[in-house]
Amino acid sequence: MKSGFVSILGRPNAGKSTLLNALVGEKVAIVTSKPQTTRNRINGVLEVPVAKGKPSAQIVFVDTPGVHKPGTQLDRRMMQEVYDALETRDVVILLVDASREMVLAEPAERPADVDSAEDETADLEKDASPDASGVATTRATEKIAHSRGGSWKSEDEFVLGLVRKLDCPVFLAINKIDLIRREQLLPLIDSLMKQFKFAEVIPISARKRDGLDALVEKLVEYLPTGERYFPPEQFTDQPERFLVAELIRERILMETGEEVPYAAAVVIEKFEEPPAQPAKAKKPRPLKGGGFAEPKLPVTNISAVIYCERDGQKAILIGKGGAKLKAIGTSARKEIESLLGTRVFLELHVIVEPGWRESRGFIDTLDWRKQLEDMAARQAGEVGSGSGEI
Repeated sequence: MKSGFVSILGRPNAGKSTLLNALVGEKVAIVTSKPQTTRNRINGVLEVPVAKGKPSAQIVFVDTPGVHKPGTQLDRRMMQEVYDALETRDVVILLVDASREMVLAEPAERPADVDSAEDETADLEKDASPDASGVATTRATEKIAHSRGGSWKSEDEFVLGLVRKLDCPVFLAINKIDLIRREQLLPLIDSLMKQFKFAEVIPISARKRDGLDALVEKLVEYLPTGERYFPPEQFTDQPERFLVAELIRERILMETGEEVPYAAAVVIEKFEEPPAQPAKAKKPRPLKGGGFAEPKLPVTNISAVIYCERDGQKAILIGKGGAKLKAIGTSARKEIESLLGTRVFLELHVIVEPGWRESRGFIDTLDWRKQLEDMAARQAGEVGSGSGEI
């Protein structure tokens, strides 16, 4: 058996989350037309069965935020998620949007210090440390605004700078080939192959699932022999609480415009699962006209807080007479019910948290891994405090 981690790297809106969902066959990452939808590393697990003359495999795909110039503390955290995904990987997929023109330096123009890509962002991280108020310094903001202006011709070149640092096989997956003419594809491949010697080049359409079988087949060839990292029935390591929060945020992204989606964060305050159902199911209730009524599904009670940065954003999120918040809640509830397989009672609140995107402490609380650690610590404390009771 083969197994390993495959990180998906690319610019915003390249289709990374669409590709992840298509490969795994489940919705593990939210997808919208807005850039920078993904804020965290997201693992999706694919089981590849034994085929004739080929071994079985478990591929753990790691979706990452789109690579972009960091302008806020939240952006810098997103870029750190990218670096973390590149540290623990067996193969990297560079996903390129075939329908978007790339801005690349000619090989002769390429900066000699290609290793400076990560170092530069690390410097930005240091300069962007928050002051006593928790807000990043002006010097950091200015440096970010003007960064890479001399060394890097574009963010496309910056992504390739990251790729050149890697010591693992890198696949070039050219996405959205259904949006371009066939004769445009070869010149694009040629220009990118001049930038880096990719292990494999595979044109795909994640939306139409074209080329995905070939991509998976090639990935298995490059993965090391090993055991499963996750049980075969598990398709992600994300807890349901985080998936629910992301589904709510997805609806915010789709229902609102301008700066509101980027200034919104969702935290699950309450997640009450229904009690375990009895082993012996109740007999279905007969209907007057014949047949039987479908048994009612149990109810999951969820309360979530939507954080924004300004009162004006709060007003937009709530809408006239609460109409916008109701629309967000109604559409999110349907998605959540499909995910959980229960009925859902969803309660939403909007709270203004000024400047939260520049607050490292607040951003830390949004990390589901940190949330799980805090929950475990609280539960351990409760057990410890009650151990002496009679």
